[in-house]
Amino acid sequence: MANVMTPVLLVAVIGLVCSALLVFASKVFHVEVDERVTQVREVLPGANCGGCGFAGCDDYASNLVADEALPCTKCSPGGAAVAAQIAEILGRAAGAAEPEVAQVLCNGTCGASKKVLEWQGLQSCKGAKGWFSSPNACMYGCIGLGDCVNACKFDAIGIVDGVARVNRENCVACGACAGACPQKIIKLVPKKSQVHVLCSSTDKGAVARKNCDNACIGCMKCTKVCNFDAIHVEDNLARIDYSKCKSCGLCAAECPTGAINSFRKLPKKKAAAPKMTPEQIEALKAKKAAEKAAAAAKEA
Repeated sequence: MANVMTPVLLVAVIGLVCSALLVFASKVFHVEVDERVTQVREVLPGANCGGCGFAGCDDYASNLVADEALPCTKCSPGGAAVAAQIAEILGRAAGAAEPEVAQVLCNGTCGASKKVLEWQGLQSCKGAKGWFSSPNACMYGCIGLGDCVNACKFDAIGIVDGVARVNRENCVACGACAGACPQKIIKLVPKKSQVHVLCSSTDKGAVARKNCDNACIGCMKCTKVCNFDAIHVEDNLARIDYSKCKSCGLCAAECPTGAINSFRKLPKKKAAAPKMTPEQIEALKAKKAAEKAAAAAKEA
């Protein structure tokens, strides 16, 4: 019996000693956690997308409580509603959070962009760019192998006709696609802005147009029709100042290559009346003269 009890007592004593050590360690190394961190974390949507610039929602919540200067508006998936809740918990002003959306600044579709080679390696934009600039003649455009698609957690971007396209309804502006794009042609833009230059080429007009039918050629026609000084050509590429742009769409209607896109439905231009030939003009004159003569004869 003694032989059986000895191991049992030994295990019991070890357990008590370990328990005492754990209790002692918890007291010594205890770190006070501000309850506001937990409250803020419960308000955040839990997407852990990294769009706020931190490792995840937990990290953002901790930094919000620790740094009073950190804005409450950095959670794009949560939007203004979450910002207001966080501000209430922390006793701060929520601030204005203008909704944003990702935009791919390229329109080099399969039919428009000229191919120079077919990439047979790893189907990754980053991997392909490690070997060459692009499979297309335009080295600035979308490679189209889907790194942005793989990075998106919200099913908000896909490859359509060789170019990444954003679903504006699903996009939460987390910026994951922008970070994954090795070409750096995906930008976060104000969601209210309806007009965008879908080109990133800084080549001169002739070269850009040779490489892609939809490229900006720097002709400056867009700048001449803009009434708000919101678009200018820099480094052979039209660029929009979103703080001035009113999304009127005049620049998009004027662009000769279709490099400027408008999500607004623009009014169709009225078709110009066909020009009359000299023979048709003479025939019309003769007809009017005959009608005039007939009216005069009738009155007589």
